[in-house]
Amino acid sequence: MKDISIYFQPIASTEVSSQTIGASILRHDDKGFPDISSKGVAIFYVPEFRNATIQENQDSTDFSRGEFYKLFPGDNWDFPIYDLGTILPGETFDDTCFAVSQVIAELVKNGVVPYIVGGSHDLIMACYKGFESLEQMINICTVDYSLDIGEPSVDISSTGFVSHLLMQRPCYLFNYSSIGIQRPFVSSQELDLFDKLFFDVCRLGELNANYRVAEPFLRNSDLLTIDFNSIKNSETDSMVYDNPNGLYAEQACQISKYAGISDKMSCVGVFDVNPAQSRVANSLLAQLIWYFIEGVSERVGDFPIGSRKSYTKFFVHLEDVEDDLIFYKSDKSNRWWLEVKYQSEERSKYDRHCLVPCSQDDYEKALKNIIPDLWWKTLQKLN
Repeated sequence: MKDISIYFQPIASTEVSSQTIGASILRHDDKGFPDISSKGVAIFYVPEFRNATIQENQDSTDFSRGEFYKLFPGDNWDFPIYDLGTILPGETFDDTCFAVSQVIAELVKNGVVPYIVGGSHDLIMACYKGFESLEQMINICTVDYSLDIGEPSVDISSTGFVSHLLMQRPCYLFNYSSIGIQRPFVSSQELDLFDKLFFDVCRLGELNANYRVAEPFLRNSDLLTIDFNSIKNSETDSMVYDNPNGLYAEQACQISKYAGISDKMSCVGVFDVNPAQSRVANSLLAQLIWYFIEGVSERVGDFPIGSRKSYTKFFVHLEDVEDDLIFYKSDKSNRWWLEVKYQSEERSKYDRHCLVPCSQDDYEKALKNIIPDLWWKTLQKLN
């Protein structure tokens, strides 16, 4: 593994109690940088706020790790948890972006899941570029109250970055999903654009009606970013955050666990975390990290790439579709996938995307001759 320690500042020494996460975590402190020799989860902080609406706290170059360290690990955490320290902002945003992307690429390549705490949400560009350097087509999922599309002719910001992702050439973005959007913060033109691009939108109302609707989106994604402003301000810090509606704390934690369980999920970032936030907000942030790692510990390796002999296969005939739809059900987790057949000269490039996570509800709707939206959207992107 390449030396990535050059990008990090060590964290301050802190007292920890026995049996807690703090007692077992491999951290970058005055004793040196941890030896990243095994697959696991690597946490680091990036206080890059130049493009954010948040007022940067010049006295804070760290988030409250103490709230995470004092928690107890789960029963099956049999892999290392690394705390790599802090990547300080470079001379320009692009400099910071380069450092973060290099770290992410190296960690992902070696089977370590980066968990970034930031920093403005446009650091998603750094995450994307980490995958770009690996030349890997990816799916991105964001948890946000708005779509943050912005204009490609305007500088990237925490509220305008999707257009910049779309303008990357070559483009390695296959799909983009947004969970928890609130209609007052999204224009009709933005929704129309997402519809034309066959991207996915899950509104806050849908999530409130059934939080399980988020699971297939997360299972289908390589990169997850969470805007801390998407959480209801009464759940975090009403003196710092100003969104009166949004996710409840338990919903955010459930989303984090779903993300962890997904075999495909390779990188997570929680952004727009205000350095001035209260202990309650820091405690919730710590629990988001905890539930993600708990999810990772429950992975069963049932993403159906390669042989699918152990999966139950279902054929569904629809009146308006030439070929039968093919559903797969995992014998390990009872989760569902839908196969999308396609013709492409670059077939191997899209192999990871032709099996789309879905729910049993999608299968039951197909039995009623209702074409699943996810099948149609994926087909349009593949052909």
